[in-house]
Amino acid sequence: MGLGMNATGWWRTVPVLADAGLRVLAFDNRGVGRSDRPSGPYTVAMMADDAAAVLDAAGIERAHIYGISLGGMIAQEIVLRHPGRVARLVLGATTPGGTRAVPPPEATLGFFARRGEMSAEEAVWASVPYNYAPGTQADAGDRIAQDIQQRLRFPIEPEPYKAQLAAAMGHDALGRLDEIDTPTLVVHGSEDVMVAPGNGRLLAELITGAELLEFDHAAHLYPTDEPAADRAVAAFLTAAA
Repeated sequence: MGLGMNATGWWRTVPVLADAGLRVLAFDNRGVGRSDRPSGPYTVAMMADDAAAVLDAAGIERAHIYGISLGGMIAQEIVLRHPGRVARLVLGATTPGGTRAVPPPEATLGFFARRGEMSAEEAVWASVPYNYAPGTQADAGDRIAQDIQQRLRFPIEPEPYKAQLAAAMGHDALGRLDEIDTPTLVVHGSEDVMVAPGNGRLLAELITGAELLEFDHAAHLYPTDEPAADRAVAAFLTAAA
């Protein structure tokens, strides 16, 4: 999952993938949820190796990998560091980093800085305008409240948040994306103000054979804005090779 989020952030997605016949493992990145909170800063490479360790612990040699936001950066690094372990790759609402990445607006960067000083509950509610599409905020507030209830089961603490933020800000896979030959789906919301949609388009351009799926009227947490996204991911992961 993404910056400051734990495995409960997948609560909408896991049942859809499981109903498609997939065995699904969701885990808490270092610093959040039920995982340890080692001192930071963290790196994306470090967190990718954590994910590989999860596969080892589960006795799984090869798997599909799906990451959203910071999780999508980690997913890029997993396939680059452990290419033989990835069957299919899904990169959601994320960026390659590097010099061609589309930066977030100044307001978003300011929010990243402020959020590290907020309590967990204040932070999740303050994140709403950055995470969800305007239409969802106006007409589907109950879906947002359900997400927040899940996230607050295991509240994020300020120091691990800052350590994860350092990992996200240091991510740069731009010059290595041509090494990826795994079937890849890139998913993005066209109204994402957290990670600009141009980053998804750039990933799809630079990863050979990648498919791009961009949802109108969806923002950063597109599974809540657009339920069809989870079904599309399930279809990609279960498609015949």
